[in-house]
Amino acid sequence: MNERLQEDMATMMAGLSHQMRGIAEVQKKRSLLTATALVCDKRIQVTVNADGLLIETKFAEDILDLTMDEIAENITLAVQEAAREVNAKARELMNPLLEHRDSLPKLSEMINGAPDLGGLIPQPTPAPTVAPSSPEWPGHAPDDPDDVGPRSVVADRD
Repeated sequence: MNERLQEDMATMMAGLSHQMRGIAEVQKKRSLLTATALVCDKRIQVTVNADGLLIETKFAEDILDLTMDEIAENITLAVQEAAREVNAKARELMNPLLEHRDSLPKLSEMINGAPDLGGLIPQPTPAPTVAPSSPEWPGHAPDDPDDVGPRSVVADRD
């Protein structure tokens, strides 16, 4: 092994160790994140945890001025807003780690012809933000290739 490769490997290993410590610290901080959203003229307040799960709901005294459908729709919107906010906070926590990772030498820079492993990681598909009964739910559009049509009741009983 040549001296340059040894230095690069030592830098990469030190960087990896730093990344692991940083990831553990970020995970701990992330687990404590929350976000709160107020909607409907402050009649509805929701708080979500770091995973975007609803952990608290509060209603103003005049909540019954709204219909049940309005309350339901606005709770959904508030939870989605709070979840977006907590996700943004989590991304902000990760930024220093991502910047440090990007400054480390890549395997493809150290070994001629080696793949850039970061480019091989598949990106997650965003989850729908509409109800499964909604026409906008993936697979519900008539021209959607994932839409296999209604299932046969007869076939289900076979």
